[in-house]
Amino acid sequence: MDPLDVVILNHLRDGKPKEFKQILTAVKLSHNTLRHHLNSLEDKKLILKGKLPAKGRGRPKFTYSVPVGEGRVPSVLPNPSTGVVSLTFDRLSQICRFGVWVWGNSLILTFA
Repeated sequence: MDPLDVVILNHLRDGKPKEFKQILTAVKLSHNTLRHHLNSLEDKKLILKGKLPAKGRGRPKFTYSVPVGEGRVPSVLPNPSTGVVSLTFDRLSQICRFGVWVWGNSLILTFA
């Protein structure tokens, strides 16, 4: 799974529907990058896209959320606070395909 997908899913993890602008502000990605990743996650059925009722004219607004009660996201994204792993940087670089990234307050590892 793409590291940015993980960041987005972690933001949506509480199950509450969020509008595109709320997610954009929280994850600090470009508009097009976020749109691409949300569409990809929706195609994989990891998030739900809902349409908000119209308040007049204009483009429709959508919300995004994680399906509640299906248990899919917890299996994809384990809770990072459930354990601590201690590795030397040399060992970490051996098991990570691309390395270590810091995104906001998150440490993202990509494994081979």
